[in-house]
Amino acid sequence: MNRHLHIVCLDTPWPADYGGAIDMLYRIKALYEEGIKIHLHYFSYNARGNPNELNQFCESIHIYKRKKVHRGFSFRLPYIVSSRINSSLIENLNRDNYPILLEGVHCTGILPSIKADNRKIVIRLHNDESAYYRHLARTEKSWFKKIYFLNESRLLQKYQHSLPNNLPYACITTADTLLFKEKYGLHHSFFLPAFTPYQQVNGMEGQGSFCLYHGNLSVPENEKAATWLLEKVFSKIKIPFVVAGKNPSKKLETLAHLYLHTCIVANPSDTEINDLIQKAHINILPSFSDTGIKIKLLHALFEGRHCVVNEAMVQGTGLEAACHIGANADAFASIIMQLHHLPYAEEETKLRKRLLGDLYNTASNARQLIQYLY
Repeated sequence: MNRHLHIVCLDTPWPADYGGAIDMLYRIKALYEEGIKIHLHYFSYNARGNPNELNQFCESIHIYKRKKVHRGFSFRLPYIVSSRINSSLIENLNRDNYPILLEGVHCTGILPSIKADNRKIVIRLHNDESAYYRHLARTEKSWFKKIYFLNESRLLQKYQHSLPNNLPYACITTADTLLFKEKYGLHHSFFLPAFTPYQQVNGMEGQGSFCLYHGNLSVPENEKAATWLLEKVFSKIKIPFVVAGKNPSKKLETLAHLYLHTCIVANPSDTEINDLIQKAHINILPSFSDTGIKIKLLHALFEGRHCVVNEAMVQGTGLEAACHIGANADAFASIIMQLHHLPYAEEETKLRKRLLGDLYNTASNARQLIQYLY
């Protein structure tokens, strides 16, 4: 039996170079491998292009332009939602009665216009967007952007309360699942872990040679984390430290070269990032936001050795036991000093296999999602 599915993505899912894109791409791939015939719809913006690599997984691909601010702005709807309400998308979805997977609250603005008689629709919630935009406002230096983020957060909270409560919502953490049930009344929310390329725990036993922080350094939160580590932690301890990631600012590059034992690797390839994670003795991943799950944490736990985080990075993930948790800069420095000469051992690999193995298996998670779609 041919099973067809519409997937509506908030962004181009290729290249998978940030957390949301990784989750979307590997879900598409896993559903394709389960024999689902995918009709992909996505919004192309931020110069991410229209990649041919997606053709191998899809029966058809439809690309839409996201509305510019002056056309997509609304006093009633969050811009991330109103800018993706597209008449061509609605028309394409209404041509048949195939199930629909909507990626992110971003894509739900079309729901009132979809012919939904006996039609299966599932929404993938990437995190609590209202909390995420509130956090963006806190870290933003520009007053104009700060006001925009605060207003978007306010509109998102109101909008998330208005989402239809009869649909299933696939949440990325157990904490989010509880939040959307209790705070937003979305009683059919269920936990569906992130889809990633990491399927086996590969951390090499023994000793690595440096500490590593990795992330997209053009994201303000990640630049803040790297800066915090350089200024507050590695200014005190003389252990080799590498910052690696996309598009670092000149300010961060200068800061990383202030000390003889710290450096920066700008724009590494996926292979180079993976190599750094595997060779590092300690992957260090503080976060200043506790929304969703950070795919880079999963990457470090699947591929790397010791992992040092703060509470915000692991809250609600169930992965606390696999990490060393520090509350502040002094705690981070102390933990790093203790781990510096401690070889990564087989027992830690066994623990990670227990915590990660079944939970982040993309094939079984795809089959779980399919139960809600057919």
